Amino acid sequence: MIENIRLAFQGIWSHKMRSFLTMLGIIIGIASIIAIVSTIQGTNNALKEQLVGSGNNTVNVSLTQGGEDYQIYDSSSIPSGIPVISEDTRQRILALDNVEKVTSYNIRFVSEGVYYRDQSLSEFNIYGIDMDYFDTVSYSLKTGREFLQEDFDEYRRVIIVDQTASDNLFQGANPLGRTVEINNQPFTVVGVVYKSSTYEPNIENVDDYLTNASGSNGIFFMPKKTWPIVFQYDEPENVVVKATSTEEMTKAGQKTATILNETITNKNSSVTYSAEDLLGIVKKQQDLANASNMQLIWIAGISLLVGGIGVMNIMLVSVTERTNEIGLKKAIGARKSAILWQFLTEAAVLTSLGGILGVGSGIAMSQVIHRFTGILVGINWPAAIIAVLFSMGIGIVFGLLPSMQASNLDPIEALRRE
Repeated sequence: MIENIRLAFQGIWSHKMRSFLTMLGIIIGIASIIAIVSTIQGTNNALKEQLVGSGNNTVNVSLTQGGEDYQIYDSSSIPSGIPVISEDTRQRILALDNVEKVTSYNIRFVSEGVYYRDQSLSEFNIYGIDMDYFDTVSYSLKTGREFLQEDFDEYRRVIIVDQTASDNLFQGANPLGRTVEINNQPFTVVGVVYKSSTYEPNIENVDDYLTNASGSNGIFFMPKKTWPIVFQYDEPENVVVKATSTEEMTKAGQKTATILNETITNKNSSVTYSAEDLLGIVKKQQDLANASNMQLIWIAGISLLVGGIGVMNIMLVSVTERTNEIGLKKAIGARKSAILWQFLTEAAVLTSLGGILGVGSGIAMSQVIHRFTGILVGINWPAAIIAVLFSMGIGIVFGLLPSMQASNLDPIEALRRE
């Protein structure tokens, strides 16, 4: 086998231009497939990160009605029979195999009601959170401090704002220690946070905005125990769970929703807990993208067929050129199988080289596509290895006929030919 490979490289090197032109169809076909597969991989990763986030693995389990998020605007819209999240319920969720962290929170989207001196803020979100919220949803402290346990135990009127709220309300001034009024209740700003995840949602329509909107003018966070001070009532809470991995997000969300729905005492209520199935949305979009791209792969596969036919043609020419050589080998005792394997090896080496060059060209092509179009690409190394092996298979399949023709030559007739 080693000798056959050596002879194959010797033959390829002695006819460099012809060999390159023979490999060209294989190179173009493999390069096209690698570029398409890389684009598919990059697109799928982008879709996943746009909806799921990069490494966050959090799932929001919220109150819904008729498939839409249920919004609480005032005391009259508080649904009956839905209790606040108890510590026992929280521990049940935390005990799930695919849940790493859990946090519960209140939320209201407020059109107006926050004041600082003569400044007012409209259209913002207010969250009532527990001690685990920031860590679970990947918020980081920019300045000041996070909430302390004493803030909860002593019902302190303190708040933390995000950077957007700080900029809009305080106009660049240091917000720490400032007193703001929320529904006529004074609160002291103790910290500023920012979203530490690099995830940016893809917002293209109204539904995307409603799904991802966090209050156009910012977010205010208060200890959950002070929520009734501002809004007068205990209200049902939503939950965020952090799954152990991205693949476990759907299961973690569904199991959490099941546990929360078991706590609802009003069985006739149309308001229930539902988990967002981001992975399901991702899969549908990925399947749609893959269906379109598979057509491109089949078209690129035609180049491989053309390349295989080119290999067969050149191998037939090679057999004709080397008839005397084949006759001499058979005359001194070479078996048919030895001749067959020599030509098969040469065809396989030729197409394998084409496959390797095609993979390299495909990777370079995908980087060019990324540079000029901005489309994300991801190199799929298993696909690259399969492409090289597939190109070798093409050489074996299309080289079989010329190899059999060479092995079946009559040595006497072969030696007579000029």
